[in-house]
Amino acid sequence: MTNPISRRDLITGAAVFAAAPMVIKASALGRQGATAPSARLTIGVIGVGKQAKGHLNAFIRTPEVQVVAVCDVDTTRRENGKKIVDDWYSTDTTYKGCATYVDYRELLARKDIDAVLIGTPDHWHCTIAVDAVKHGKDVYCEKPLTLTIAEAKVMVDAVRKHKRVLQTGSQQRSDKEFRIACEAVRNGRIGKVKQVFVSVGGPSKPCDLPEEPMESGLDWDRWLGQSPQRPYNSVLSPRGVHDHFPNWRLYREFSGGGMTDWGAHHFDIAQWGLGMDESGPIEVIPPDDPSKGIGVKFLYASGAEVIHGGYTGPDGVERGGVHFVGDRGVVYVDRGKLISWPDEIVKAPLGASEKPLFTSPGHHQNWYDCIKSREKPICDVEIGARSVTVCHLGNLAYWNGRKLKWDPEKWHFVNDKEADKWRDRERRGEWKLPKA
Repeated sequence: MTNPISRRDLITGAAVFAAAPMVIKASALGRQGATAPSARLTIGVIGVGKQAKGHLNAFIRTPEVQVVAVCDVDTTRRENGKKIVDDWYSTDTTYKGCATYVDYRELLARKDIDAVLIGTPDHWHCTIAVDAVKHGKDVYCEKPLTLTIAEAKVMVDAVRKHKRVLQTGSQQRSDKEFRIACEAVRNGRIGKVKQVFVSVGGPSKPCDLPEEPMESGLDWDRWLGQSPQRPYNSVLSPRGVHDHFPNWRLYREFSGGGMTDWGAHHFDIAQWGLGMDESGPIEVIPPDDPSKGIGVKFLYASGAEVIHGGYTGPDGVERGGVHFVGDRGVVYVDRGKLISWPDEIVKAPLGASEKPLFTSPGHHQNWYDCIKSREKPICDVEIGARSVTVCHLGNLAYWNGRKLKWDPEKWHFVNDKEADKWRDRERRGEWKLPKA
């Protein structure tokens, strides 16, 4: 069946209603169900490791989207990704097969791809995302959104300039417990927020891994990208198709450690509860012993203090996750967990004068919906950029062992030329800080 209306017209314009495609029987479309090929979002997956495989399996099971390409610098993972896709669509007579790429730029050059998932290690996120929006692609980018503060600002500018939709993979924003917790805090149920305790791991360290024999089929230079040249080690890029989260996230050249890994989730919830999605702290104070990697404090203009560390609740139990402490109560939230003191803070339904937060239909579905509506998703690029910047500020305080005053509106440190240099880092070879 031919259709004179392009896929992007169908997605973004009123043409959906003016020329809706006929409904085709599910048997004719295989597992894709009754969504006509011309109406599906086409997706390319860049980076097919542990986390991205989860997304890939969700995408192929969604009738309104179709994966058409995968890209990875590792041959084994790349071919495994292709096999997953081709096997799933094997009964779809309209499917033309999953293409594979080593260089993400070749995938982005395809005009028939509407959106991309970026599931690479952190040091690749910004470069690929900025290139993607310049090519007119909408983006789902894994968290933590960037490797540096400068990258965070560039990504916001690029997405806005090119009018794209970017969903940050901080899926806790789409979870019921976190929404209810933040609704309670933002509606004043715990009174004035005094402190927020965020329990996540510490900062990353310089990479000191020894050299190992190279993995066959891996483009190691491309894996490193902007990062300094160093020998291969399987801790960074595991051999073969693996089912664990690699520990490149522990090393400064590639990530910010637990501070940005889980921090991009839990500091994001702190920002949400404080209503700081378009802002951030104004001062960062390291602990007396920064080498311990715990205890940094973030001061906000409201007077609230966010503390990197655990908290012992009113019941005497020490927990991780996120605790909001106010002058009239405490809210604790973590994945699948929600407690408040007193109970009614989170158990009582919202009153007529209280404002609800958006209820997400699911993190992927919210992204699909926003690609069609052109609205901002629940974890828009600026939300992800602001939250990861909090994490970066904490790491900089730990690494440099001194107080930092931050201007969230201007995205720079206050009267501190030395610290302003820390917003980014040197890049290797052709990989410069991209321009919006």
